[in-house]
Amino acid sequence: MRNIALIVSYDGTSYHGWQCQPNLRTIEQTLKEGIERIVNHPIKMYSGARTDRGVHAYGQVVSFLTESRVARKGLILGLNSLLPQDIRVIDAVDKDMDFNARYSAKSKLYIYTILNTPYDSPFYTRYTWHIPYPMDTPSMNRAIRYILGAHDFSSFKKKDEVYKSHIREILMAGVKRRGPFIHIFVEGTGFMRYMVRNIVGTITYVGFGKISEADFLSILNAKDRDAAGPTAPAKGLALRRITY
Repeated sequence: MRNIALIVSYDGTSYHGWQCQPNLRTIEQTLKEGIERIVNHPIKMYSGARTDRGVHAYGQVVSFLTESRVARKGLILGLNSLLPQDIRVIDAVDKDMDFNARYSAKSKLYIYTILNTPYDSPFYTRYTWHIPYPMDTPSMNRAIRYILGAHDFSSFKKKDEVYKSHIREILMAGVKRRGPFIHIFVEGTGFMRYMVRNIVGTITYVGFGKISEADFLSILNAKDRDAAGPTAPAKGLALRRITY
């Protein structure tokens, strides 16, 4: 028996998110069907993260058990020949039997990209949130650092969604401008649904001068979704990497 981990990149535009759903096209189902054709038996697949509809990934990680002896290179080439062009397997590794892509994950890094130009671009519109107004990125970078550490992130969860705990730990967060692009990065040990996108939607208010850096901290401490800003569009978000 082998325990194989794959690193997968995908454009989430045309899919109803990662997780399998009845009668809907999802990345998990598409990838699982491809793997089962290669190894020639049903598998149970685990993923390091469950991205929402329209969210992309550079470094999603999945793992599965198989008795197949297919070589690493053959597995990668075979899967990429079967998968649609918006999903690509970029590596395959044999792991110890105790490795699990979901339960062994230590942290996840997400990158959100804003295109901050007067006009949108047909080349970036699938992967960025276009905002035509000037933005104060140094203020955004200072404000987002308030989320570092362990906090109750109720203000940034999906409204009315219930969790056992709303406490999450953020290991790294920042905002950087590179030319016309503003990159917002957040790394944490775990996230609630829409959490990153709600943080992004709120931090843009700091960039516009609609709220102050201190207001952002007050929103975090309010533990109330109604106190925060809008949910940023899914298309600007990408899972950058998962650390094990």
